[in-house]
Amino acid sequence: MVKGKSRTSSKTLKKPARAARPNRPKTARSTKAAVKTTRKKSSQSRAMILVPAITQQAVAEFGHRYLELLEEIKTRVREAQLKASLAVNSELVLLYWEIGREILSRQESEGWGTTVVARLSEDLHRAFPEMQGFSPRNLVYMRTFAAAYPDLSITQQLVAKLPWGQNIVLLDKLSDPEHRLWYAQQTIEHGWSRAVLTHHIETHLHRRVGRSVNNFARTLPPAQSDLARQLIKDPYNFDFLTLRHDAQERDLESGLLEHVRKFLLELGAGFAFVGQQVPLQVGGEDFFIDLLFYHLRLRSYLVIDLKIEEFRPEHAGKMNFYLSAVDDLLRHDDDRPSIGLILCKTHNKVIAEYALRDVSKPVGVAGYLTKLRVGLPNALKSELPSTAILEAELGRLEDLPIDRASTLTARSRSAKRIKQPRRKLGRNSR
Repeated sequence: MVKGKSRTSSKTLKKPARAARPNRPKTARSTKAAVKTTRKKSSQSRAMILVPAITQQAVAEFGHRYLELLEEIKTRVREAQLKASLAVNSELVLLYWEIGREILSRQESEGWGTTVVARLSEDLHRAFPEMQGFSPRNLVYMRTFAAAYPDLSITQQLVAKLPWGQNIVLLDKLSDPEHRLWYAQQTIEHGWSRAVLTHHIETHLHRRVGRSVNNFARTLPPAQSDLARQLIKDPYNFDFLTLRHDAQERDLESGLLEHVRKFLLELGAGFAFVGQQVPLQVGGEDFFIDLLFYHLRLRSYLVIDLKIEEFRPEHAGKMNFYLSAVDDLLRHDDDRPSIGLILCKTHNKVIAEYALRDVSKPVGVAGYLTKLRVGLPNALKSELPSTAILEAELGRLEDLPIDRASTLTARSRSAKRIKQPRRKLGRNSR
């Protein structure tokens, strides 16, 4: 009887099944409105979670437009801070120039030697212990800086806009004043760091910019033509690649993509990588572009065709075909005409100019430099064991016990050592 009562009581505790709601037809408008409301609520809740509690109180009091006002003011404050830091940098560089000029003039008028720099460094550190930059080495840089730019107007308009570290790189790496000014302008325009500036100086960028054979002046508008000429170099320096003398085009392509960061650095600012072996279907046949990039300032695609050989005239016709296909299949209405770059191992400028003379699409031809990986000489190859002999020897050692194998390996190593004759010691050599 007890068991029966417990069973009935347990049954009565169970909740009745919930009646299914009738399906209500939802219109597309009501569904979209519900989704929109849900997204709005979730975004608002997320925003409330991200902002501090004090800001949440302000939002509750003034509404979500308060967040927009707050973010706008924050942006303006950060921009003002950036301008202030740039102004501080400019004033600091001008101060260094004035200190260097004073050191130069006093050394010439008073006949002081280099020891005055060390003495001046000690006194300045004692007078301004919280300031850095008054080391003897930096004071010498200030003097060199003032001697390199005797005209104050050039210092104010150009080099004062650069950080002091970039100015030191220009002083250390370059002796020609015109080259210094050119690299200073490029650094300001592209925002190069010290490492990037050093790389471009060491690879002689000023000699390679605008030197490629191209037809940009005839096939592009003047503004785009000038920019394209400045972007295309000749030759490109791919010294981060090591290729054999019998390397194929696919080896060059894979090597560039393995070092895509260095490749983009060598291409220059504004390039975005789109794809490798990009397929183009024309007339029912498939064609593949080696490398495809997009340039943000030119607003156009850059098609790169890699050649492991010398430039041939037929390469220009193939590139013209690629550009026509890209303009029809990939280019958007707001994009400018695509540009082609044929990268060859070497090229004859006269042949390249003739090949591009009647090409209707903008095409440039440039060379590239890589490190050559040289194989072993034939005489040395004959002295080394073949792969089959090495594999057989390794297999024989694997079958032996560990102690026996280590003994044989030690004997073989000692047998290959070249015995040097012992040197007899005299009485006075001990």
